[in-house]
Amino acid sequence: MDQLETDDQPGYVERQVRRHRNSDSAVTADNIGQEWPVALVFNGISHAVMMCTPRDLEAFAVGFSLSEGIVERGSDIHDIEVYFRDDGVALPHAEVHLQVVQQAFASLKDKRRALAGRTGCGVCGIESIELLDLQAERVPDTGFLARLAPDAIGRAARELPAHQHLTKLTGGLHAAAWCDETGAVRCAFEDVGRHNALDKLIGHLVLRREDTTQGFVFLSSRASYELVRKSARMGVPMVATISAPTSLAIAIAKQAGLRLVSFARENGFVEYDVD
Repeated sequence: MDQLETDDQPGYVERQVRRHRNSDSAVTADNIGQEWPVALVFNGISHAVMMCTPRDLEAFAVGFSLSEGIVERGSDIHDIEVYFRDDGVALPHAEVHLQVVQQAFASLKDKRRALAGRTGCGVCGIESIELLDLQAERVPDTGFLARLAPDAIGRAARELPAHQHLTKLTGGLHAAAWCDETGAVRCAFEDVGRHNALDKLIGHLVLRREDTTQGFVFLSSRASYELVRKSARMGVPMVATISAPTSLAIAIAKQAGLRLVSFARENGFVEYDVD
């Protein structure tokens, strides 16, 4: 079996399609977003298999480990190795092997969680309702929101499409962007799963040693609870989304003291649970 270490896939594949329009049809080429099983292996034991776009997997693994509470800080991860396996016969897949501190590994085993993530799911595979972690930490008040420019959300909405390279090719990926107080998009990551895109963004920020309390997350998706929960765990003061929030996302944002805005456009947005 071919084993490629640390070589990202392109994120899309070209396929022949028959395109129908009105009464005409024609065979042409189209770009399709890649979706691979990605196994996250901690200290030699597989913990989760997530369906991901096979790019930026080191950042994804770091972000997942932190946003799911497997480790408390980036320094708890001692080593990461990424392997891509595609022999043309078995289903192409990737493995990310992480070495974490013993305390984190012992806690991970105690949780007895066996996630089997699908494209739109952030908690598939938990064994009971009691294991669902909905107690969000309070986001620290660092004064970032007071410095936020009045048109920051509109600027982020305007700039995001320029960072959605795979979406332009395929039309089928989500994006998670990191924005400063002016709304400028500093970086963005794409994936078939919106929570995966956010984990890639979080991992990138941590690997770059960026302060996750000094910016906001802009997402090309709806605001579901796991996106707000992950952001709160990292101390992110605000999450903005293009589509609607869920009721649980609003509740967790309020619990965490995180500002949540949705239906974000260049000319406006909706803010939730305000007095």
